[in-house]
Amino acid sequence: MIKLLHLSHIDLDGYGCQYLTSKYFKNINCYNANYGPEVTSRIKEIIYDIKKSQLFYPNQEIMILITDLNLTPKESAWIEKEAKELDVGLQLLDHHATGQTSADRYKWYHLDSSKSATLITYNWLQNLYKFDEENTLLDVVKTINAIDIWLSDDKFFELGKVCLGMIAGSREINKIVFPDNDRAFKLFLIDSIQSVISKKDSNILLDDNLHSIKKEFFTDDKNDTKDNLVASYITDLLGKDKDRFKIFYKNYKGVLGYNIGSSSIIGNRFLLDNPDYDFYMDISSRGSFSLRSNDKLDVSIMAQEIGNGGGHPNASGGKIEGFKNSFVYEKVKLAIVEHIKTKTIK
Repeated sequence: MIKLLHLSHIDLDGYGCQYLTSKYFKNINCYNANYGPEVTSRIKEIIYDIKKSQLFYPNQEIMILITDLNLTPKESAWIEKEAKELDVGLQLLDHHATGQTSADRYKWYHLDSSKSATLITYNWLQNLYKFDEENTLLDVVKTINAIDIWLSDDKFFELGKVCLGMIAGSREINKIVFPDNDRAFKLFLIDSIQSVISKKDSNILLDDNLHSIKKEFFTDDKNDTKDNLVASYITDLLGKDKDRFKIFYKNYKGVLGYNIGSSSIIGNRFLLDNPDYDFYMDISSRGSFSLRSNDKLDVSIMAQEIGNGGGHPNASGGKIEGFKNSFVYEKVKLAIVEHIKTKTIK
């Protein structure tokens, strides 16, 4: 079967498109981007992944699908050239009128401003692959469509409002640090719409049940508070890929998170579960950071040295002036590693 590399937006409509393609394609890689330079960065990532895949599977049929994102004429020309050189399929499904110039120029650029990208994707899947022939997902699609193009008289509109906030407010997993897990969480939430959609006051039911639905995703073997469940989940992710997050302060070993939040819960749990590590650091997009230790390092001294901060020996914080936000974790880590080196060289 064809391998699909699917780039989509980071809102309900964007994830709605991936919810549908993930239901059909067995061999699929998903990517997400907001507008601006992040789109170009993700397309470069897709091109790199295709080249890597073709080294091992040179005869595999591949398609690039872009949904709920409009491309500039320059971006469109660039990706068409790359797709031709790699001999892969290319399809864009969007509804933003700002892409009209590109849509007029390229056959693979499908634009329909009367529908949400999710509904366009649903129709595309049905026309090409006889997807969801019994229309079991159609009401979910209609819900997303109603809110995305603001059909305020539609019967699904109020449920769509809850769904819109559900995805916008799902910040439990950082999408830059853990993109696949964050996406899986959001698709799980979209799937939960089916449990209420045929019931009376479905919008109120979903709103009432949302806390329990989120807990269900994070629950492993036993129930707990949502904060503790999320902390365990994030700690497991950090522990499974410790080398990716590993940094050093002098001779002390730690891990670096980026906009993960809940440092007291997650940091302390990580250090308890990983006694070979000395500190936990989480930095925000504005350069402020939190530090946690477990009696192995006085992080108040570290905070003062690297960010004019301070606090307690096991819980401190500060701010790195001039820190540059990024949507690529590896760039953030490199900047912090270099900053710590600069501040600690005697």
